[in-house]
Amino acid sequence: MNLPFTRLIGLGFGAFVACALALVLGLSVMANFRNTFSLLNDKAILTARSMETQIRTYFDGVEESVINLKPYFDTGDLGFGSGGDTLSNMTYAMASNSVLTVLVATDPLGRQLGVYRDPEGNLFPFTDNAPDGADPSSLPELTPESGATWGKLLRNEFGLFANVSVPLVREGQLYATLTAAVALEEVALSISNLDEGPDMTTFILADGDQVIMHSDATWLQTGGRPLAALPSDRLAYGDPVLNAIYEGEPLSEFHKAADLGVKLSMIEAADDEFLMMQVVIPGYSAEPWILGQYIRSVTFSREVRRLAGSAFVGFMALVVAVLAAVWIGRRVARPLRDLAKQSARVGTLSLDEVEPLPRSRVAELDQVALAFNAMVEGLKAMNIYVPHSLFIKLMRLGGSKAAEAREAELTVLFTDIVGFTALSQNMSAPETARELNDHFAILVRAVEEEGGTVDKFIGDGMLAFWGAPDAQPDHAAAAIRAARKIAEGLRQRNAQAARTGEPVMHMRIGIHTGSAVVGNVGALDRWNYTVVGDTVNAADRLQSLGREVEADAEILILASAQTVARLPGEAGAHPVGAVELRGRAGNMEVWRIDPCPAQEALHLAREPAAE
Repeated sequence: MNLPFTRLIGLGFGAFVACALALVLGLSVMANFRNTFSLLNDKAILTARSMETQIRTYFDGVEESVINLKPYFDTGDLGFGSGGDTLSNMTYAMASNSVLTVLVATDPLGRQLGVYRDPEGNLFPFTDNAPDGADPSSLPELTPESGATWGKLLRNEFGLFANVSVPLVREGQLYATLTAAVALEEVALSISNLDEGPDMTTFILADGDQVIMHSDATWLQTGGRPLAALPSDRLAYGDPVLNAIYEGEPLSEFHKAADLGVKLSMIEAADDEFLMMQVVIPGYSAEPWILGQYIRSVTFSREVRRLAGSAFVGFMALVVAVLAAVWIGRRVARPLRDLAKQSARVGTLSLDEVEPLPRSRVAELDQVALAFNAMVEGLKAMNIYVPHSLFIKLMRLGGSKAAEAREAELTVLFTDIVGFTALSQNMSAPETARELNDHFAILVRAVEEEGGTVDKFIGDGMLAFWGAPDAQPDHAAAAIRAARKIAEGLRQRNAQAARTGEPVMHMRIGIHTGSAVVGNVGALDRWNYTVVGDTVNAADRLQSLGREVEADAEILILASAQTVARLPGEAGAHPVGAVELRGRAGNMEVWRIDPCPAQEALHLAREPAAE
């Protein structure tokens, strides 16, 4: 029997978990419309905040322990004169906060009164000489007006300790100091657990330049073992990436993270590049801490797909803090984590990678899984007939509003296979379809790599354009680059066909730049995002003109003067002359475009000699 999700929320999670789930769902929705840098911005911010929350959750309770006891010392209810009662109350305080290692009151003469916790968790009261973590000679200088003050990290044979002190005041005078010390081993472990794999490293720098936590304590990403045990001076530790931490320039693409205090930079070390994330956390020792993470640059694409899951894991750390809801949290987290992961894939339209969400015993989650799976199937069906790149652009720009018909300056490209009708006469229907599909794959890849939009396939030809729906100032140059990529792809295909005895293809390409109407054109429920106008006709006429310019050319690219005028420094354009195109009044200046630039042709000419 399915359990109502609202009942589970009321029993276990409450308002806090409801907010966390709303954030996760919000992130999932945002992932559907954000590009790569936006996702990386969000990941950096979420990771930094998760690390900061781990630190603050751990240490704020330590600070509260001395703040809550201070009034009892100040009023005289507790003190050196009532040792037994004082030790009992300090023992209760230690028992209620399992992270505390030492709780001690120290007077100006060096007398001490407190409780410490041994490695097995047993509590022992003491008078004079704290066992570890609270050396009176290293306590911070306080005045009667001082608040809770964190001192310098202490290191001894028992480990590394952070400590916080408050002044104990009577009659306006400082008469003692109350200090709580805590071992850093557990907080270092919790931060280290944020390391997601061999390509990611998490670290903490404290007290200036000391490495107090490093998730690659046995083997570094760059190869080799650390040169020193933790804690260690940063340069002495032997991590090349940390050695260069202050040399990387901040990345301008991550301004959103920078505005929130998260610095991201690219570090070059050990013949590799690493994306470094840093956040400064003040307040838990004499100097600020630096929490950081770095990953190999080659893992960006994988990190994008895992962003939603990583963000959810970060927020799950908050849920785990609610001890009474641990069991319920784990049950609820599993389907939501799947939803976040699969939503991130939907956001990038990687629909073939989306895995169906499993059914759930929770009624609302079961409904979400059914609706999500149905949505994915619908998107897969739609994506078969709508160009992938156009789908992404329209989603990012706002759907139907971005598709409204408007006039814009565009560059239009028309292609046609020379004599394909004759070639296909000797082919079966499946062979013809396979040849066309392979051919169009070359064309579509070239167009999308240059930011263009494939409009439609017309027989063995293709219509594509640049400048909409995205504004693209260099749309003419992008179309020329795409044409050259098509030419290179066709050459490679023909070379392979010649070796296997298959027919080779010749091709004509026409390119023209001008004003055209672009947007939704159609009626009722049959709409098509397309481009219409004289500019489209001119591009078609230019590719047809190839029959007269050089009928037997393997690849012939003809462009109008309007297109060539937008190609400053183009050396591969040669005038054909003023030509009267069929169906158009007046003459048009036509240029022939080299299939590859002069410098590339020179490189290709030299390549066999180099071999």
